[in-house]
Amino acid sequence: MRGLRASAVVLTMLLTTFVASEPSVPAVAGPVDPEPASLVTLSVPDLAAMERLVASGADLTERVRPQADGSIQIDAVVTPSQLAELRPLGATLAPDTPAPAQTRKGAAAEDQIVIERAVWFKSRDGYFLSVEASSSAGATATLNVTWKGKQGSAGQVAMVPYVDAGQYLGHQLNTPVPTDKEAQWVTVTSAGGGKAEARVKEWPGGERPDHNGRGYEKDFITQYMPPAQLNERVRSLHKRFPKLTDIITLPNRTNGYRRHAQAVIGTPPAAAVVVTSDAYGSEGGNDLSVELVAPGAADRPLQVSLNGKLITVSLGTNGSGAVTSTAAQVAAAINATTGLGVKASTYRTDAGGGVMAPAPATQLDDFLNAPADVSRKPAEVLALRIGTRRDGSRTGVLAYSQEHAREWVTPLVTIEAAERLLRNYSRDKATKRLLERTDIFIVPVVNPDGANYSFYDFNSQRKNMTNHCPAAQSDPALRNQWGVDVNRNYAVGSLFDGYFGASSNCQSGTFAGPAEHSEPESRNVIWLAQKFRNIKFAMNVHSYGGYFMWPPGAYKADGRVSLPRPTAQEEGYFLRSAQTIETAIAAERGTVTWPQQTGPVTDVLYSAAGNSADELWYDFGIYGWDFEVGSDLWNPTTQRWEGVGFQPPFSEGHQEAMEFASGLISLIGVAADYRER
Repeated sequence: MRGLRASAVVLTMLLTTFVASEPSVPAVAGPVDPEPASLVTLSVPDLAAMERLVASGADLTERVRPQADGSIQIDAVVTPSQLAELRPLGATLAPDTPAPAQTRKGAAAEDQIVIERAVWFKSRDGYFLSVEASSSAGATATLNVTWKGKQGSAGQVAMVPYVDAGQYLGHQLNTPVPTDKEAQWVTVTSAGGGKAEARVKEWPGGERPDHNGRGYEKDFITQYMPPAQLNERVRSLHKRFPKLTDIITLPNRTNGYRRHAQAVIGTPPAAAVVVTSDAYGSEGGNDLSVELVAPGAADRPLQVSLNGKLITVSLGTNGSGAVTSTAAQVAAAINATTGLGVKASTYRTDAGGGVMAPAPATQLDDFLNAPADVSRKPAEVLALRIGTRRDGSRTGVLAYSQEHAREWVTPLVTIEAAERLLRNYSRDKATKRLLERTDIFIVPVVNPDGANYSFYDFNSQRKNMTNHCPAAQSDPALRNQWGVDVNRNYAVGSLFDGYFGASSNCQSGTFAGPAEHSEPESRNVIWLAQKFRNIKFAMNVHSYGGYFMWPPGAYKADGRVSLPRPTAQEEGYFLRSAQTIETAIAAERGTVTWPQQTGPVTDVLYSAAGNSADELWYDFGIYGWDFEVGSDLWNPTTQRWEGVGFQPPFSEGHQEAMEFASGLISLIGVAADYRER
């Protein structure tokens, strides 16, 4: 992580959020920018039309809202061209929904703002505020801080960039600024359009001694956290509470936050070649360049050579010296030359009959923008095991989150719950009972590669980062469509078993992968169920929409035949437990999970072939639930319920984490009372 000024090295160690990198700007001749995607609300006339959307593999959210006229509204993440493909299926934009963003030539993207630290302190002279942040636009960004505090207090102040030895280290306040009251929230805005929000914590923020042992502690979440910070939080909790915790490193490392480097040379579609490195970009692929040169003489053959890291393609000419090499010929010549470290193909499905033109050296790029300290290696997935008896003799509870990368609130739910359980064990009788009677397994981030990609590259990323697409679907402009939907990659009620609600299209938002359990992320979840057979309860934390669901989660489209329904007794237990947990959620800020959104997945949402809760229930007998955190909020001005999205302003995300952490702890309470039947 980039440091701050030299005099604040100690403070740098306390930073708890990521720092965005300046996006790379590779010199690429062909189009490489993905088509922009937007979160929109679609309207379809009936259930049959909605099921056509599901079958198409559209990237639908879990927010489905039936309307009084029989139509259905559902949120989706789509590009303009994807929306056009959905219209023949009966989908239109719902009223008052803006159209997906169109690419504007020359339009600048909003810069990404990250708040590194926001703290208040009180001295003999009063209250003060200190804020540090970074912009992906670097030192040229113009940032301002707006703060809000108790009793309606508020203020605004400009930030200044800090540059040391030519390196941009972030923006900060010139000095801590006085505030008439304790600041509670800050919003950092940029003239470039970026915006970020954070809750303000007290500085230095050390724990105050509690001499009477009373006072339940909660609210340990201050910001959205990428995978490295989540893992560090797990490790720090284990270090602090070694007698109550174990760290389990799950056996399957992910593919890693990495991609092969690429370049598009020429003019798509007919006169372009896609060049892809054999090595990942971070392992040498980004160092390679390709140039196309005209020999300047007649009757020269097409030749390919390597000089260091530069691949030179000398184009073939005819008797008059004119270039004659087509894209297909150039791709074939590159592939026939050994030792280059790259592969080449024509552009998408084009035959490549266009004649190539000379092109200056173009450097390959993996198009990954995370800072260098974000590891590109295969990632370890960690589980934090909590309890006084972690030997399999107690009822096990599994809580896992962020199967879908863009759901930033979900890991905060699990981390907040872990913090509460451990910090209140010695002071709260109810918490002590939970840790004595249950064995808790918490996996904050199932899909770390996709989560990193969501944080640093494409915030709407749903899937992991493993590209199973063929060359025709693997040019860099399609990179946001690669990956496997982890929650469609399980082995019960799957696409491969003939169930509905997942896709075999590698570019689909619900791509199930090439086979059941093809992905390490899904294998890790099932490994926990196989290894620790005392696990009887599981909560898969997702967002958004405000649902509480359980199996069956999939059906076959022909006849809508679902997986076997639980018995009446089991169904009653699912429902009674759900109502108990939902009561705990509502107690936090009055958020009520709607009755019509509480029930089996196939009853209250749609079919989701190959989801994890189904495999846990049908293969292991684990009561598997799904939270969909992020209930709709009532807007008294418009008199409408409004969706919150995957990454709401942190003030809302914080509230969601607080209430659903209470729900997760309530589930652990259900498990503490469980007796085998």
